[in-house]
Amino acid sequence: MVKMETGKLVVARVDGKSTVTRCFSQYPLKFIVPTKAGRSEADAVWIYALTYGGGIVSGDCISFDLTIDDGCTAVLTTQASTKVYKSVALKCSKQTMEARIGNDALMVVIPDPVTCFSTARYSQKQVFRIVSGSSLLLVDWITSGRHESGEKWDFGLYKSTNHIYLESKPLFLDTVLLEHESATSIAERMQCYQVIAMVILLGPKLKHIQDQVQEDVKKMMMEQLHMPSRTKACNSDRYTKPSLIASCNPFGPKGVGVVIRIAATTTESVYRFLQHQLAGLEPMLGLCPYQ
Repeated sequence: MVKMETGKLVVARVDGKSTVTRCFSQYPLKFIVPTKAGRSEADAVWIYALTYGGGIVSGDCISFDLTIDDGCTAVLTTQASTKVYKSVALKCSKQTMEARIGNDALMVVIPDPVTCFSTARYSQKQVFRIVSGSSLLLVDWITSGRHESGEKWDFGLYKSTNHIYLESKPLFLDTVLLEHESATSIAERMQCYQVIAMVILLGPKLKHIQDQVQEDVKKMMMEQLHMPSRTKACNSDRYTKPSLIASCNPFGPKGVGVVIRIAATTTESVYRFLQHQLAGLEPMLGLCPYQ
């Protein structure tokens, strides 16, 4: 049985402020909690999750859990894309995270994208346990790899599972699976798109962002449908595809959450989309996500 590498984080209120009260990690995972991130008046803790050597090696197993207590705000991010190196003997790199988010608490998960190198096999699972007053922002995305070197979607397996439970009952269950098949490769199925992404906005503290994103995505896609000549073309002689396409759908009772799904031809276009749509969080977080 493979020993899981573990980490643990607890964010609680100390002297009226969100504070990391427990922080543990071991190889190949490392947590960094800067003493200052963003404006001091914002009550938010920023946590950077790193992997030693700049990436996850074939066969690495990482698991960690987080607890965000009532009334706290915590941001989990990275300093660069999560690189997954090649598979040896068909081993799969695995990463699991479980988070509990308290009442009137906000958890923001805004990593840079996963990048799987040639032959890599990678599986991640993220489980969020919330209550009715919890708020969650989750960005989950993958890029095609080092396509300049010919490694465009050139990996064996990518699987990302996200489960959200409200009061122990399933609220959102989702899995993205990219795997080479005998008939078609991942690259053939993805065509010209280099990035796929999912963004979840959930809970009362993000209601204003939810409303704005839904309006913006609807307007953006309507403009692209009616003015195809302004879009950036994929490599096709028959028709033109937009450089970024997005859908936006509510989920849960009374539309408590919104899920945005994105496909794009460049990583930069997704960064710009996220910067623009999440800019309204700066007062709460002290920094604008993906600035």
